[in-house]
Amino acid sequence: MLNFTKFERINPEKRDVLQRLKDYNEVYQVFGKHRAREQSDRCMQCGDPYCHTGCPLHNFIPAWLKQTAEKNMELAFALSNETSPFPEILGRICPQDVLCEGACSLNTGHGAISIGAIETHLNERAFENGLKPKFTQSKAGKKVAIIGSGPSGISAATFLLRKGIDVEMFERDDRAGGLLMYGIPGFKLDKTTVDRRINWLLEAGMKLHLNCEIGKDKSIKELEEEFDAIYLGIGAKQGRFPKIDGEDASNTYLAMQFLTGIQKRNLGKKDSEFIDVKDKRVVVIGGGDTAMDCVRSSVREGAATVKCLYRRDEANMPGSKKEVVNSKEEGVEFIFNVSPNKVIKDGDLATGIELLETALSEPDESGRQRVTIVEGSEFVEEADIIIFALGFSPEAPKFLNELNVEINSWGGVVTQNYQTSNKKVYAGGDCQRGAHLAVTAAADGREAAKEIAKAIL
Repeated sequence: MLNFTKFERINPEKRDVLQRLKDYNEVYQVFGKHRAREQSDRCMQCGDPYCHTGCPLHNFIPAWLKQTAEKNMELAFALSNETSPFPEILGRICPQDVLCEGACSLNTGHGAISIGAIETHLNERAFENGLKPKFTQSKAGKKVAIIGSGPSGISAATFLLRKGIDVEMFERDDRAGGLLMYGIPGFKLDKTTVDRRINWLLEAGMKLHLNCEIGKDKSIKELEEEFDAIYLGIGAKQGRFPKIDGEDASNTYLAMQFLTGIQKRNLGKKDSEFIDVKDKRVVVIGGGDTAMDCVRSSVREGAATVKCLYRRDEANMPGSKKEVVNSKEEGVEFIFNVSPNKVIKDGDLATGIELLETALSEPDESGRQRVTIVEGSEFVEEADIIIFALGFSPEAPKFLNELNVEINSWGGVVTQNYQTSNKKVYAGGDCQRGAHLAVTAAADGREAAKEIAKAIL
């Protein structure tokens, strides 16, 4: 170990940009074993590892880095999976630059350890060698219903099954995975990777009910009567419009509507909500990872031009920096310091969006800069398709009222240690914390599973 002066930080290789724009295959290549061991060997094995505390799951990162460097694949795999429900997925999609790698002690000098790439490598190599996640064979005689099959639901199911608690998962869509299946494009996460984890849960005894909407196809009262506990992992899928004139035009869309239509098409399912952007001028409003998913998908769909409009500067973009780099490589144009004022319409059709230039104030006590509008700075950006990627809100389904589950002012489920106002019902992920990352949803699912186990075992 301690070879950070001998080996420089290396990122995973990316497919050639002209090739990757032709399909939705993953952009990043998985490390080979030599590269993974070399990069793992750079770790300083800090006594108080900031990478561990910077990870929402508090993964045992230095421990599995050491075992990877020392060629102990089985132990590295076991350590990686001990705290995480799907490390090979999070290794691909986490914004490591602002989490574990951003907190790495080497980040300010020699370059952070390539944690995400190594995490993906060690798990994929273990799978190739026949290793699989382990679940107990003994049963506790208790069962939990999980509503929603996204990151939070999968995580809760994983850790409940490890305790010997039976799990039935209810998903209203036609495939399990939630955000991982329909919200994240294939160029970041191949869907066979998601299916593989779901299949392992099924092998462990989980029952999966697809195309089953609670409150419509099955009553919530049935679940309350049949199960020892209910876990809500319903996410926050309701997109936000900016509340400006003209946003109701027939060619303005929300980000998830656009991304889901493409993914369903790619999986061979005809979807009436598919949005065709071929040869069109596409404008995406927003600066997070979802906005990057939209612009990068638009380029692959053959849009004539793709522009991303964000109200702050590039340094203040909330998403992963590598996603901005990838977008630029793929031909996306960025326009910073602009705010949408109104959608320009010709009848029912949007022809462009009027923008106002913005400026940033001096940082406040927290270091955050306020956005101010530059008066008289209006200009119009012409567009054939406008996509809003301005965050998400919980949907708060009606069945929550039947459960007497308390909801806060923005529609989120109120919890205390993941338990709702109904002592039999627990919640985690975006539906109770607000739209956030897959890794924080996974952490919620794990911790909620612990609380459920304490209550019913």
